[in-house]
Amino acid sequence: MAQNDLPESQILELAADFRRDYGAVREQIGKAIVGHDQIIDGILTCLFVGGNALLEGVPGLGKTMLIRSLSEALRLDFSRIQFTPDLMPADITGTTIVVENQRPDGTVAREFQFQKGPIFAQIVLADEINRATPKTQAAMLEAMQEKSVTVGGTTYPMSKPFFVMATQNPIEQEGTYPLPEAQLDRFMLKLDVGYSNREELNEIVNRTTAAVTPTIDPVLDAEKIVTYQKLARQVLIAPHVQDYAIRSVLATHPDGEFATSLSKQFLRFGASPRAAQALVLGGKVKALLDGRAHVAVADISDVMLPVLRHRVLLNFEGQAEGITADMVVNDIIDNLPVEVAGLGV
Repeated sequence: MAQNDLPESQILELAADFRRDYGAVREQIGKAIVGHDQIIDGILTCLFVGGNALLEGVPGLGKTMLIRSLSEALRLDFSRIQFTPDLMPADITGTTIVVENQRPDGTVAREFQFQKGPIFAQIVLADEINRATPKTQAAMLEAMQEKSVTVGGTTYPMSKPFFVMATQNPIEQEGTYPLPEAQLDRFMLKLDVGYSNREELNEIVNRTTAAVTPTIDPVLDAEKIVTYQKLARQVLIAPHVQDYAIRSVLATHPDGEFATSLSKQFLRFGASPRAAQALVLGGKVKALLDGRAHVAVADISDVMLPVLRHRVLLNFEGQAEGITADMVVNDIIDNLPVEVAGLGV
């Protein structure tokens, strides 16, 4: 069992506060967003472990509104970057400019000064991220992983908490640049935003065509979020549960000993160690929401699909036969043994 600073009783006590504040944020988002419960839970999971989220769905499903609603429910600095083909890296990170200052003797002093870009916020909405060129997309990598930006040899740390919420449209072909695997791996979760059902669509129309616009109140600040991020890491995880998370990642490696039949047949590459980290952290949030100080196997399997779906690459046979990443991950969830003899058990 991993050793933590907090005793189990204190973790359980703080978990009650976490569930209350989690519910308060969810309630505020619900004033503007109808349905999409799993998507909201995925975004909040990323928030409370310091991860980044990628939302994918066709236009008009409320992806941008969902992230905006989250920013309004939190007392955090918010920045929106609209990605376009002509967007440059300096438009995101910032640039060095010449500043003139008047001296007391009347002369002018010129100095170089770094002007921070929109990436220097606590919540960054990267809207339609696949519309920018790979060079511009890469400008996000350091901030997403190291929580800092290096410009001109100087490293500037980001404010805490910091996370990126990105959206992309899967059906556009013109003027789009698919995210490279290295950048996809920086997103803790990939959340597929689907269509609303009949009842949800009716409620959306009622809310958006009436005279009254719902007001979202901020209910959580940066200090509290950072506290909960630390709390999530204190949740305990038994060796066999952690081993299950590790074997889930290894099951995506087509040549590995734990690969399932679909992985062996249809995958070209599997997930990285970041996937194992994401599974464990996501499982810890699930445990807190359930009022537990220990991660269960079910917590790991609950987050497996959004953690792994963007971290596996199909081979030609898989693409030709219409196999999807979700099908392969669901096969792992269904067939991977909970416990096996060996390391961690």
